[in-house]
Amino acid sequence: MKFNTKVIHGGQEHDKAYGAVMPPIYQTTTYAQTTPGRHKGYEYSRTHNPTRNALENAFASIENGKFGLAFGSGLAAIDAVIKLLKPGDEVVSTNDLYGGSFRLFTKIYQDFGIKFHFIGMQNASNIEAYVNKNTKLIWVETPTNPMMNIIDIKAVSSIAKNNNILLAVDNTFATPYLQQPLNLGADIVMHSATKYLGGHSDVVMGALTVNDKDLADKLYFIQNASGAICGPQDSFLVLRGIKTLHVRMQRHCENGTAVAEFLANHPKIENVYWPGFKSHPNHEIAKSQMSDFGGMISFTTKGNNYEDAIKIVEKLNVFTLAESLGGVESLAGHPASMTHGSIPKEEREKTGVVDSLIRLSVGIEDIDDLIADLEQALN
Repeated sequence: MKFNTKVIHGGQEHDKAYGAVMPPIYQTTTYAQTTPGRHKGYEYSRTHNPTRNALENAFASIENGKFGLAFGSGLAAIDAVIKLLKPGDEVVSTNDLYGGSFRLFTKIYQDFGIKFHFIGMQNASNIEAYVNKNTKLIWVETPTNPMMNIIDIKAVSSIAKNNNILLAVDNTFATPYLQQPLNLGADIVMHSATKYLGGHSDVVMGALTVNDKDLADKLYFIQNASGAICGPQDSFLVLRGIKTLHVRMQRHCENGTAVAEFLANHPKIENVYWPGFKSHPNHEIAKSQMSDFGGMISFTTKGNNYEDAIKIVEKLNVFTLAESLGGVESLAGHPASMTHGSIPKEEREKTGVVDSLIRLSVGIEDIDDLIADLEQALN
């Protein structure tokens, strides 16, 4: 089954009760049993719910995985992965990553005795210097948030496998439409399903997909024992969103290309960060592991002035100044004060997240309106 068919039919079956084409919203906490322990496959909705299971099957299908798990948020999904570790274990993470991930790693799990190394991974060989007998996990974002760096998943996978280390890839920016990390050697794929998978800025959710059954069983246990699950209504919304992922991503990519090229040719723009440019340091790797380059773009204006950046995002009309990304509507953000505000200034500026940086999530509106909006804000 090809991807455009998988997003609609993958892992799904018609409702057995009445033949409903869409999985019903099973808004229930518990299920009747004929005798203690004998039921129809469901006993309590923290553990299993038919609507959530349908969504988890869809997650697995679109990532070419065997097991999918849905969580109450992207951070809850990441939290479950880190709970695979124990005090004394070490994690090698990309240094350019979502601020919430950095906060979870440094403000919570570091206090529990897990050591994190944040490094540039644009050259995968940089990882090897940080690998030792305590290294249990490599955490990768590609493209990274917000600098749009590209990391070679196959190369990192080779290092991970040679050292018996788990490799987890945050695939939120690319989506499985553009990139499938399990096929490239990853052990775990994570999504903030709040973003492109849901696609309509109306639900918060996280996803994990894996192929290994033992690993899946450990994560299912954590999911149930910790309880950070999503409800059936949210599951229904994301399942509905997935069914249009392919057509939305086509427009996100088309519009993203046009916006990136407009910014690159604008006299007031200093730098544009987008992996579709041939000048991007890892453009060839992006071409090899992605089918297109997505709708996420970051840029700075000439002079790298904080006040200019704030004025621009305040003047936008079609682009909405807001947290998040991946919805049908275009969003603009100021990472230093919004999504990455939890990262100390000195640390974030090492990766390029300066006070003048603006991040765009290019939506699916008419491209002429988006360009005109950027033009008036810049001028």
